Amino acid sequence: MKNEKYYRDEVPENNPTFEVDRRNFVKLLGGGLFIYFQLGEFLTGVSAEAEQRRTVPNDYNAFIHIAEDGKVTCLIGKIEMGQGIITSFPQMVADELDTPLESIKMVMGDTELCPYDAGTWGSLSTRALGPVMMTALAEARSVLLEMGAEQLGVSKDEVTVENGVIFIRNKKSKKVSYGELAKDKKIEKYLEVKPKAKDFSEYKIRGKSFNHADGVAKVTGQAMYSGDFRMPGMLYAKILRPPSHGATLVSADTSEAEKMAGVSVARDKELVAILHADPEKAEKALEKVKADYKFNEMDVDDKTVFKHQLAFKSEARVIKSVGDIETGKKNSDFIIESEFYNSYVAHAPMEPHTALGFMEGDKVVVRASTQTPFGTQDGIARELGLGLDKVRVIPPFLGGGFGGKSAFRQAIEAARLTKLTGKPIMVQWTRKEEFFYDAFRPAAVVKITSGANASGKITAWDFSEYFAGSRGSDTIYDVPDAKTTSFSARDVHPFATGAWRAPANNTNTYARESQIDMMAAKLGVDPLEFRLKNLKDERMIGVLKAVAELFGYTPAKGPSGRGYGIACGFDAGGYVAHIAEVKVDKATGKIEVVRVACAEEIGFCINPEGATIQLEGCITMGMGYALTEEVKFTGGKIHTENFADYQIPTFSWLPKIETKILHKNEPPQGGGEPAIICMGGVLANAVFDATGARLYQLPMTPERVLEALAKVK
Repeated sequence: MKNEKYYRDEVPENNPTFEVDRRNFVKLLGGGLFIYFQLGEFLTGVSAEAEQRRTVPNDYNAFIHIAEDGKVTCLIGKIEMGQGIITSFPQMVADELDTPLESIKMVMGDTELCPYDAGTWGSLSTRALGPVMMTALAEARSVLLEMGAEQLGVSKDEVTVENGVIFIRNKKSKKVSYGELAKDKKIEKYLEVKPKAKDFSEYKIRGKSFNHADGVAKVTGQAMYSGDFRMPGMLYAKILRPPSHGATLVSADTSEAEKMAGVSVARDKELVAILHADPEKAEKALEKVKADYKFNEMDVDDKTVFKHQLAFKSEARVIKSVGDIETGKKNSDFIIESEFYNSYVAHAPMEPHTALGFMEGDKVVVRASTQTPFGTQDGIARELGLGLDKVRVIPPFLGGGFGGKSAFRQAIEAARLTKLTGKPIMVQWTRKEEFFYDAFRPAAVVKITSGANASGKITAWDFSEYFAGSRGSDTIYDVPDAKTTSFSARDVHPFATGAWRAPANNTNTYARESQIDMMAAKLGVDPLEFRLKNLKDERMIGVLKAVAELFGYTPAKGPSGRGYGIACGFDAGGYVAHIAEVKVDKATGKIEVVRVACAEEIGFCINPEGATIQLEGCITMGMGYALTEEVKFTGGKIHTENFADYQIPTFSWLPKIETKILHKNEPPQGGGEPAIICMGGVLANAVFDATGARLYQLPMTPERVLEALAKVK
């Protein structure tokens, strides 16, 4: 296995993140300038109670540290899981402080060193934390200029800074570096007049393309993930799992497993774990455990789930209402009523949930693949009955999350076992465990009743989503009489569901954009022209026109036989539009995606190269939920156990991908999710344009395509 030589206090020099023990924080970072900020400024989505717990003054909650050599260490509560903030955040820091980009180091998500953060999700890192961080850095820069001016014996107005060196204007020989100012100093100073962050016109590093800072380490295998760490005496835990989410453990006989050499058994209430220094031997010993369960299964499966949902007692909540639906229907020359469905979808990250727990004195330390290190810390503390000061969570790189690693069951398991045994314990879920305990994107139903007049204007729009969630349910089009209703209920699902990249928006955008295409076809007009005619939002119009130009789109009413699909939407503050081309094998029902063009507008783009990577990743991942990804189950039993029966996109699938980012000098918005929301809709519309067949359920498997083709007149 890779990196076996590295133990917990050894990190390769080229790893873009690094860790420091809090006890030695100042010692390890050396002398320098510590600039502190109130943690409350950096809290996102945290309760008042949690904020109070987290904002106790603490000398080592530094936000930035400037060393005597001019290196700047930035500490934030966010984590890096491939989305690229490990690159874009240093761009922001370097630009605001006027210091070289290569001088910036990141410490991310360590609960003992970093300011509290509720979690890395929702494309919130740049758009929520970014502006606050820029304000703080502007203050830090102002403090440094004040100190530099004092040392140079001039007023603050007489100095400026470049590349971390402060000098007197028109007299560059009179200078002092940030590093020199940092020597033997510590500062906790706040200006009475808070400076503003830089204007867009002053950016020198933000807005330029940079390769991901962690790219080389990851490609060469030197980047450290939770499962790569080793410790003396470390044991692997293989945990007894129930056969179903409706199963409760009655008894477990571990006697045969305990006869195997090197095996030990750890039990804590319902937790039964087989421990061994060799994970394969631990797995073989687990197979010898005899367990009995009692069952309480929900009577539903992947074939009956939508009927089950519509029959389930739910609460209706009107999200938005304008005008009167009945009036809109009366003003319509035609009405279309539709029902759309999507199946449960797994997160399927390349790295399964993993955690290494160990003791440091009376403190439990866990290295965990988690999007929510502080939530994980809270969960471990509650489970073990410990204070927060007795629990530390350190998240290394994550091998994908997409919302699925907001949950942290594996970290609690590692913490419980290390506390019970006193030994370092590695918990690495198998792919079967990853599927079983995943918080799936929920199966859902969307009902739409819409109408339009003969002139091509939408006159009525009644949108109801059942158990998807309301994100992305906005009408977005200009409709005088419209209503959006969200239906929700507890315990409607037989297992856990949760956020899945752009939660709810994939489902809602698929339904909305399919319905819009159906209306355009009914009117006999081009689907792009129909959208533009019914939009007032200039930003949405802008991305639609941009993607049409990028694709080289020419108008035609559908189905044209060309296999072109269009979809647009809004997520995480960003506007996005797609045009796709597909080929459909009418004999097999297989869909081949030939080409996808995407235009996106996310305000000011910090790192265009990173944003392009996100766009391409969203398009690729979106092909999965649109075409093949579907969890099979009966009651609480998950039949989907590995990639043999859950097909995610591979390189052989990849179409020609073209992207365009529309730059605006406005606050940056989220770029990690918008481009995935349209993939279901754009491909469904492309299939219709190619064949005249309308697909009402995701994923659009060959079997469903053949069924739809059979209905085409």
